[in-house]
Amino acid sequence: MGALVSKVVLKGFGLPEGVFGRFGGWVMARGNGAIEKHVVKMARLQGKEHVMVLGPGPGVGLVAAAERAAIVVGVDPSDTMLLAARHHCGELVEAGKVQLIRGDAADTHQPDHSASVVISVNNVQLWADRPAAYAEIRRVMKPAARLLVSVSEKRAPGNLLAELESAGFSNVKVSTWDPPGRRTTAAAIYTADR
Repeated sequence: MGALVSKVVLKGFGLPEGVFGRFGGWVMARGNGAIEKHVVKMARLQGKEHVMVLGPGPGVGLVAAAERAAIVVGVDPSDTMLLAARHHCGELVEAGKVQLIRGDAADTHQPDHSASVVISVNNVQLWADRPAAYAEIRRVMKPAARLLVSVSEKRAPGNLLAELESAGFSNVKVSTWDPPGRRTTAAAIYTADR
C-alpha cells in the first residue's frame, strides 16, 4: 500500500504525469490558487517587470502575475503541468505575456540577470538540490530583484530562512498567511532580495 501511495503522490504532485497529474493539477488549482494570488499581490509587481514562476502547475499564479507584469515565465519539470498551464493561459501565451519552459529550479534555461521577481508556491520542498536551485535563482535574478517562496507550514523543509541566508540572499524574512477555506493550512511566505 505504501508504494501505491508514493506513486500517486509522485505522479500527482511531485512530477505530475498522466491521470494522477491531471488530478493533481486540479487539486493544486483549488488548493494553491488563493496562496498564489496572495503571493503575487505581496510581490507588488510593476508593469515593466519580468517575473519567473517556478513550478506554476496549472497556471493560476501565471495569470495573476501577467495582470501586473510585462512578461511572466513559468518553469515546470512536468509536461502535464505545462500543458495545463498552456490551456489555462492560452490567450496570454499567444499574446507573448506568458512563456512556458520545461525546466526546474536548478535549471531554468533563463538568461543571467533576467528576472525582476522570482516566485515559488508549494514546491520548494520538492527541489532535489536546493543549494543548486538557490544558485540558479540568484544567477537569473537582476540586481535588487525579489524572491518570494511560499510553502505550507506543515511541509516547510528544514530551516528555509537559514538556507536562503546561506545562499547569499539578503533581507530574508518570513511571515504566515492563513488562506480562506476550511481545508487549507497556513502558508509560510519567505521574502528575500538578491
